[in-house]
Amino acid sequence: MKEFALELSRRDPLMSEYLRIVSYFDALMADGAGLDVLLRGAAILSGTVVGAERRSTTVRIDPDGHHVVGDDEGPRSAAAEVGDGSVWLERRGDPPATDDMIIDRLAVAVGLLDTRFSSPHALSTAIDSAQSSSVRSTALIRLGVDPSVRIRLIATDAGTTSPEARSTLVPTRYGILRANLDTRRQVPTVQPAGIGRWMRADHAPESWEEAVIAYRLTNSYAPIVDATDFGAMLTLVKNFDPDAPHPDVVALARLDDKSAQILGVLAASGSVRAAAAELRIHHSTLQVKHDQLIRELGYDPRSVPGRMRYIAAEALRRLLPTASDSSNDR
Repeated sequence: MKEFALELSRRDPLMSEYLRIVSYFDALMADGAGLDVLLRGAAILSGTVVGAERRSTTVRIDPDGHHVVGDDEGPRSAAAEVGDGSVWLERRGDPPATDDMIIDRLAVAVGLLDTRFSSPHALSTAIDSAQSSSVRSTALIRLGVDPSVRIRLIATDAGTTSPEARSTLVPTRYGILRANLDTRRQVPTVQPAGIGRWMRADHAPESWEEAVIAYRLTNSYAPIVDATDFGAMLTLVKNFDPDAPHPDVVALARLDDKSAQILGVLAASGSVRAAAAELRIHHSTLQVKHDQLIRELGYDPRSVPGRMRYIAAEALRRLLPTASDSSNDR
């Protein structure tokens, strides 16, 4: 299937994009997504504000997942009627061809809401920071969870399932992820997995935010990452804006894979000679590369301040969205 998708992407990029959009909404619909989750997914997918009018109520959500209030509605680049209401995308300038595709699938999904559920998915509501505390508490009660008990959220791939945990699919800037509610200190049975800190259930959105960050920082060496282990670093990563990265982060993002590997070993090794032995290259060759990296980065990654800058910047670099994040939309 992956080979077919790659071949289709090469031969007909627009059809490939349409199939990705269909799969994206199919995954949300199959998991019982409510109106807010569907709009948030469309906003992230399109990169612009998405709106819906339903039962005489208008809801608008931006690409960061926040509700938009006020009358400053932008031009509608694509729109569709749904029952006695409508859905639309707001975009200035020439719209991409995908706008019509997105609004078409969104209209189908919104139109099926009444036939599938009488209320939004409870877990999606409970972890939605845009909802009021009372609305989130009501959702928790529907889940059978006392809002005052301690819980944590665990983020895993969209295609995974954990039979021992209540879960739902959630659109994020990194694609669709599965949010798993943990109330019993269960060790994740699927990998990769990012774990949010334990906190009161009525603070679930914060635990989910941390779980997504932890998920993003997983790799083959650390397939399960717990946000609790970040310590003071958690404050840094939670306040990182991927749309305005620090120059140290930009500098790391520009490195090729080989240079990034060498930099990581240099920063972790006790000496250049030890790093050369681990990398299996000559000491003098590595010294030249070390000097080149100092010039490119503006600091020595082997000094104490430089190592601190590298560790912080590397963690933040891994929070930058990439083109491959669309592979999560399944």
